[in-house]
Amino acid sequence: MKFKFRVIKQDKKTNARVGIIETPHGYTLTPAFMPVATCGAIKGLTWDIIKSLGYRLILSNIYHLYLRPGIDIIEKAGSLHKFISWDYGPILTDSGGFQVFSLSDFVKITDEGVEFKNHLDGSIRFLTPEDIVNFEERIKVDIGMVLDECIPYPADYEYTKKSTLRTLKWAKRSIEARKSKETALFGIIQGGIYDDLRELSLKETIKLPFEGYALGGLSVGEPKTIMYHIIKKFAPMLPYEKPRYVMGIGKPEDLIFAVENGVDMFDCILPTRSARNGTLYTTYGKINIKAAKYKEDFTPLDPECNCYTCKNFTKAYLRHLFNAQEINSAILNTIHNLAFYARLISNMRKAILEDRWEEFKEEFFSKYSPDFLPSEWEEFLKKD
Repeated sequence: MKFKFRVIKQDKKTNARVGIIETPHGYTLTPAFMPVATCGAIKGLTWDIIKSLGYRLILSNIYHLYLRPGIDIIEKAGSLHKFISWDYGPILTDSGGFQVFSLSDFVKITDEGVEFKNHLDGSIRFLTPEDIVNFEERIKVDIGMVLDECIPYPADYEYTKKSTLRTLKWAKRSIEARKSKETALFGIIQGGIYDDLRELSLKETIKLPFEGYALGGLSVGEPKTIMYHIIKKFAPMLPYEKPRYVMGIGKPEDLIFAVENGVDMFDCILPTRSARNGTLYTTYGKINIKAAKYKEDFTPLDPECNCYTCKNFTKAYLRHLFNAQEINSAILNTIHNLAFYARLISNMRKAILEDRWEEFKEEFFSKYSPDFLPSEWEEFLKKD
């Protein structure tokens, strides 16, 4: 089976939509949030837990897999799916563009590719757009992101323009390098904070026969007003008949805003990393489980959550585990945060299908953040 995508239903008043992605390794419904399995694993959890939470599409990172265990090892195992024993659905791999620029203390970017210092052993490596496509096809991932140059914030106009044009060149070379019909490729829209460069990147990238398109270069330190502006203006401009992906955003309010503006896919380390640091997402907002006020709180973490953590343990016990630095703390917290995100995404899909998107938003925010209602988004954007 080749990669397929279709929209099942769109909200009557907004761009929010439900779709289905079909791949050689199964399907996923959209909107979809991808748990981040950077090195082929989600910290603290086994795959049976991830399956039980309802996730089908997961994300891994080609940069990290290339450094260890190495593409050759995974290829010899038969595929990334077989190597990590993920048999429940598709895998998307990020190209590692962000990691190259953020983890290495030496990076040299040219039109040919990127030279960088391996953050693990200090060796000098060089990767091209063609290398990334080759790696993704060799390990048989369902969706491969092409190599792009990650633009930092802030960045001046001339630097951003040069970087954006380079990403376009790399996108064209990535299409030319593809050999497999099993691995879908997604193009990435760059352009930083500049509308004209974003529009240029979008118009040129969607001319290329990618199976999906992503808005990149967001959640890199820019004010939220800028991020919201870019999503609101450019996500609906991406082809209707193909998946739309915003890379790296993960706050619940950001996901809802993006879905309302036609985005289908997301990934972020926020729920898993926050869980390990003691920050937990609940129906009634974020809590810091380390806080002293939970020392004698023998109530469930989230009374409206049905996950293993909430059904079996109290806030007092979860606080104790965290303060005692028990491994179970990270496990139970991660189970809950990923359950919260799975429920949020599922509720969004259900609301769209049942024509009650506005009701969903009002209900969610009235509990999660009573001081911030969706009606304030327009005023929020005007501050940009």
